[in-house]
Amino acid sequence: MVDNIGGSASSEHGGIKEQDRLLPIANVGRIMKQILPANAKISKEAKETMQECASEFISFITSEASEKCRKERRKTVNGDDICWALGTLGFDDYAGPIRRYLHKYRELEGDRANNNQQEKATNSNSNNEENEESPYQDTEQVNRGVIKP
Repeated sequence: MVDNIGGSASSEHGGIKEQDRLLPIANVGRIMKQILPANAKISKEAKETMQECASEFISFITSEASEKCRKERRKTVNGDDICWALGTLGFDDYAGPIRRYLHKYRELEGDRANNNQQEKATNSNSNNEENEESPYQDTEQVNRGVIKP
């Protein structure tokens, strides 16, 4: 935890403001509440401590993944790099589940992209049919954006 008594919000991390370096405390608190019983209370100090730890953990893992990308002359850190960093740094218990999550996420994104393409094709075909049937377009459909003027 960093004490900022009477000082600015910058920290020892290269002049980066603490609010830019740490996860939002409201999000950290929300995650903590999900795990605890409904009547449990969380002190501000506990939230701040968890905020600092979680932010530092993310920075640690991301830094290792970023270094790998730099060595490979790549500019973008991806999910596979994060999984690699977790394993390299000894967090094997996390690397496996995150790899599985990443795989499922990519499958769902692929399905979503395919569904969007099919919808666009279907909408395009139905709009073409409407345009062929009548030379006049329904003003209400134009206003709703269903068809183009």
